[in-house]
Amino acid sequence: MTTRSIHLEPRWPAILALLAVGGLRLALPESLSIGPAWLLIPVVAVLAIPTVLARLHGDNRLNQVLGYLMVSIVTVDMVWSLGLLLLALPSHKETPKELLISAAALWITNILVFASWYWRLDAGGPRARELRGVHTDGAFLFPQMTLDQKSKRVMGEQCWSPGFIDYLFLAFNTSTAFSPTDTPVLSPWAKVMVMIQALISFTTVALLAARAVNIL
Repeated sequence: MTTRSIHLEPRWPAILALLAVGGLRLALPESLSIGPAWLLIPVVAVLAIPTVLARLHGDNRLNQVLGYLMVSIVTVDMVWSLGLLLLALPSHKETPKELLISAAALWITNILVFASWYWRLDAGGPRARELRGVHTDGAFLFPQMTLDQKSKRVMGEQCWSPGFIDYLFLAFNTSTAFSPTDTPVLSPWAKVMVMIQALISFTTVALLAARAVNIL
């Protein structure tokens, strides 16, 4: 009777992650942003309201579409800012301090954006994972999925399903180690996304941050 409540995954961490991306955008110079630096926060907040309402009213299709729309907008904004930052390197228009802060903000943004994508896409999305109850198959092989039934009972993980923090941890490891650590990637789409995330992370850390402190 309590199993279902255990698997009702809260959505606020994913929304907070996108709002945090909007906050990180404030650290970027105006020249590296689409429109005002504060614009992303109200855009995400406005879209979050109908997303939450759709979830509360059981309209899973609308909730999913609006969720994809939110993450897509944030992703496009991140890629655009990264492109502008790369173009700004040869012109030396931005100060080393601004470049360093921008690189750090985009590096963290990269983690939050891809964690959001992994959370929304893996195994059909959060709602599909809730309906299944126990997570046994997906694009990522989490350590809990490899436990035998006896170990799961001992650890209280019989009804385990990944939450946003699991995908955030996966994205963080990908951006720091440039590859997953304890979670193998199984699906082709997930492998492509992990490679893209690692490439963006490598670019911001190795190129942009290095240029900002005058190493290059």
